Parts: sequence; C-alpha cells; structure tokens
Amino acid sequence: MKCKHAKQQQAAGKIRMPQRHFFAVFCFLLALFHFVPASAAEGAGAAARLDAKWGGHLKIHGQASFPPEDSPYRAIGPETFFDGSLEGRLKNTLFWDQRTRLDTHYEIVASGGDTRSADSELAKLLYGSAPDALLQRGIPSDELRLMNLTGVLREEDDFIVYHRLDRLALTLLPDWGTVTAGRQAVTWGNGFLFNPMDLFNPFSPADIEREYKLGDDMLFVQVPAAGGANLQALYVPRRDPVGGDICRDESSLAVKVHLFQGAAEFDLMAAAHYQDHVLGAGAAGYLGAAAWRVDVTWTLLDDDRTGEDYPSFVANVDYSWVWWGKNLYGFVEFFYSGVGEDDYRAALSDPDLTERLARGELFTLGKTYAAGHLRLEIHPLVNLFCTAIVNTADPSGIIQPRGTWDITGDLQLLLGADLFWGPKGSEFGGIPIAGTPYTTAAADRVYVWLAYYF
Repeated sequence: MKCKHAKQQQAAGKIRMPQRHFFAVFCFLLALFHFVPASAAEGAGAAARLDAKWGGHLKIHGQASFPPEDSPYRAIGPETFFDGSLEGRLKNTLFWDQRTRLDTHYEIVASGGDTRSADSELAKLLYGSAPDALLQRGIPSDELRLMNLTGVLREEDDFIVYHRLDRLALTLLPDWGTVTAGRQAVTWGNGFLFNPMDLFNPFSPADIEREYKLGDDMLFVQVPAAGGANLQALYVPRRDPVGGDICRDESSLAVKVHLFQGAAEFDLMAAAHYQDHVLGAGAAGYLGAAAWRVDVTWTLLDDDRTGEDYPSFVANVDYSWVWWGKNLYGFVEFFYSGVGEDDYRAALSDPDLTERLARGELFTLGKTYAAGHLRLEIHPLVNLFCTAIVNTADPSGIIQPRGTWDITGDLQLLLGADLFWGPKGSEFGGIPIAGTPYTTAAADRVYVWLAYYF
C-alpha cells in the first residue's frame, strides 16, 4: 500500500513485537528447535536431522578523541574525551537436511563515556533536555523495519546498554535456487569504500570494522542460470514513519542479474527504492595481475521532487605484490556522487541529499572523492594498514593508520587512529555552524580494540 502519512495515525507499536518480549521469543525459538526429539521427525516419516552450530565473539573497544578548538564539544568538555564499549555477539545456525537453515545472531552492547555525556549536555543547552533520538544515537533503529528486534536495557546521560537480534533468517534451498526470509544482510556492487549500487545498509567509507553488515528485514531470492550466471531479487518492507503501516513509498524492491563473459563479470540492476527508481550496471575484470571494477547508477527521482535525476559512479583497481620478502596489498578508488554539492550549506538543506544521509545510504556531502588503501604483512600474525579518503574539491580528508596482532587463533588486538585534515570550511576540516564560532570539524582519535572469537 502507499503511505498514508496521516498524522492522526498512531505509531506501529500495536502491530510490532514489543521490545521487552523479543529476547524471550528468541530463547523460545532456540529451545524449541534445539530440543525437538529426533524420534519426532522419524515418527513423522521424515529423514530430517536437526543440527546446531554455535559461535560468536566478545569485543572491548576503547578510544581517546581530541576535539579541535572550534568544536562545540570544547565549550563543555575536556580537551580529551575517553569512551569505551563492550560488545557480545552469539551466533546460532540450525540445519535440517541440508535444505533448510535458520540463522540467529543475538548481540548485547554497553557503551558510554565523555562523548555521550557531552551530547547530553549540548542537548540540554539547546532543548532543555536530551531527546531520546539523541540519547540513542549510534544504536541501530528498528522503528521503520518490519520487525522491532532492538531493546534498550538501561539508558543514562553517559552510557547505554541495549540488545538486539541482528540476524533472524530462514533459508530454504530448493532445487531451483535459494530463498531467505527474515533479518539478513545482502551486499551488491563492486566498491571497496564507496558503493553506490549497495542501497541496503552500506558501510560508511570510513568504517574500519566490517565483519558484520547491519541486518535488514527482507525476502531474498537467488536463482542460478547457465554459465555461472544468476538472478537475484529482494524485497525490503518498511513502515511509514507516521502511520506505522508497511507502505510502498518506504520500501524497496530490486533485481540484479550477474553475468560472466570470459574472465569478466557484469551486473545489471533495477530497483524501486523508497519513492525513487535506481538503475545500475557494473563490471569487473583483470588488467594483467591487477583487478578492476566499475559501477554506475542512475537515480530517477519521484515526480514530486524538485531536484534532477542524477548519476553516481565508482571505479577501483587493486593489486597484490611482494616487496623485500613482505606481502603487500593495495587499492585505489574514485567515487563521484551526482547528488553531492560544492556548497555544503546548500547541501544540508537539499532533501534529496539529507534524506540519503539520514537513512544511512550516503555518507558524503561533496561530489568527487579519491581513496587509497595499503596493507603490509610484517608477520603472518601482524599486519599494518593505512586508508586515506580525500575530497578532491576542497581538498580535505581522513587518514586511518592501524595495525592488527593475532595474539592467538581466537584473540586479536587492533590499534589505530583516525586523523582529519583540511581548511576551515571544507568537508573534513569543518563547516561553520551558522550563528556560532564553531564548526562541524570531527575529532581526531586513537583507539584500541581487543576481540575474542569462539
């Protein structure tokens, strides 16, 4: 159905699962499937056998950030902000007869520190109190998803504890293909840092941690074809932010064809995404020992929009080599955003841009970006990395040096930093905030992560 956008309608809380109950339902499902007696299946004449696979991780994150002099955080906080978090993820997969699988990922996160406390103080200065939307910043929101599987356990001005189901997907494997329904993650496109063809919860270009893409509630179908080709289709239902009903204007329906021609690969995509339509084409191949990739999308805006249809483009090349007995790997990437603006204040008032920023589909304000990445293997257990992203029009950018040490087979330590540069008025150097002496300049930071896998 089309969105009604009727203000008198109530939110979807009556339709969706109450947050306080989702964990109990999760535990009930696991118990139900895990303890089904094998004799029950045999008695029904089925040859099915239920098997379970468990895994997960624990991660401790700590960071120190240094807001610049023109940051509003310096007006209310210390010169150095200390923050931390503790994250646990429990993964379970249940198998039936190699044709049916249920994947469930439960995660619980506790985070807090000076940055969250400063956010609360700023909100009180501006609004008199800290709104829920600000206090829950950084928490994956399920408000517009089909299922509300996120719950806040405790919330204070300086810390929060929440838990959620990031995967809850049933997969069927009939002879003709694959069908997966539920909370899952699907990635389309050939970009490394920028990925215009990946419309569904893409990573930010500056994201360092990319083990798990945020899950979304969807129906995904894949059908193989001759020559290794395949057809993929997905449907992501979303809710009207006002009425709470599933509606067409907030949902996504997309198809993609993946083809092979010799050593080259090709993608063709078409999507009805929110109120717009997106067409895409991609290709990947080899140039000597290097691999190249290209994606182009064209977004056709809804007739009610005042903006113009626009293209986006990404291209990259990556290469591995050995130098002085050490393994190295690197890539360079170029990205063009057709919806980007050279005037950043105008960009922040452009609904076509701000809507994509708000829903986590786009992460940049400008038009053209160049990026590079280098990995050096010092030892099979020790690797050094450096990623750089540059807005070529400012110019301004971010440099991300880091290193990992695999202490044991299931314990890893990561040390790194995010360093921003650029003149005042540039995207990464800081955009002036009207009516104040402050800018939007991000804080440099250093961080340490310790991860245990089981």
